[in-house]
Amino acid sequence: MTGRRPVAQERRFRNNYSVSSTNGTVAIDHASSVPLHEQVAAAIRRAIAEGEAVAGERLPPARDLAAVLGVNANTVFRGLRTLRDEGLVEFRRGRGVTVSGIAPQRSAVVEKARELVELARHCGYRPEELAEIVAQVSSGMAAP
Repeated sequence: MTGRRPVAQERRFRNNYSVSSTNGTVAIDHASSVPLHEQVAAAIRRAIAEGEAVAGERLPPARDLAAVLGVNANTVFRGLRTLRDEGLVEFRRGRGVTVSGIAPQRSAVVEKARELVELARHCGYRPEELAEIVAQVSSGMAAP
């Protein structure tokens, strides 16, 4: 790779939805060890963080996103559910998926919390033990 950024393209979807994306940075790597739904969530998360999708804006239908990303629509739905759980998008009956007004910092905190939970599980901690450690750390007490 030469280090040059690919030329930005705008993709049009049915119902006149559009998403500006940099060709190549939104690609899903089917050979990666990162699950496809997490790659989809990361691509949408990046678009929100970079201002390509702003608060209140409707995202293209999952089928259209799936076609552009080269994955199954259910994979896109799973990624969107992850983003909903993080508070980045909202599902509205009859209105599709919209970007919420949540600050990107909260999303980063949620992601770090997921990493912490995964690490704690790997090290054999139960959720209540992890909650106790977090409470001790946030109150300024040293964790055991």
